[in-house]
Amino acid sequence: MGMITDWPSLAACQNGDPDALFVQGAEQNVAKRICRSCPVRYECLADALDNRIEFGVWGGMTERERRALLRRHPQVTSWRKMFEAAMKKNSKDKAAKDKILVSASN
Repeated sequence: MGMITDWPSLAACQNGDPDALFVQGAEQNVAKRICRSCPVRYECLADALDNRIEFGVWGGMTERERRALLRRHPQVTSWRKMFEAAMKKNSKDKAAKDKILVSASN
């Protein structure tokens, strides 16, 4: 199973207040909770990383967390392709996605 191309239409946040994802400080933890159960969390995160989106919570990560991840892994040219390859290698969908994120952030 590959990543979903039309991910925004399936996002957990699509019917909520978009401003709720562009907050500061402790409010970011509330925004990140929306992402925890999102079925397209990793598609969203890959899009934000690949496009160097600077503001807001995307895929469960704040702008600061995304910048740190990008600094730690400058060799990654496409997060989407990296996530897709890892998902193919690990056929267990949800468990594999969580494992990919943990591996990428170390």
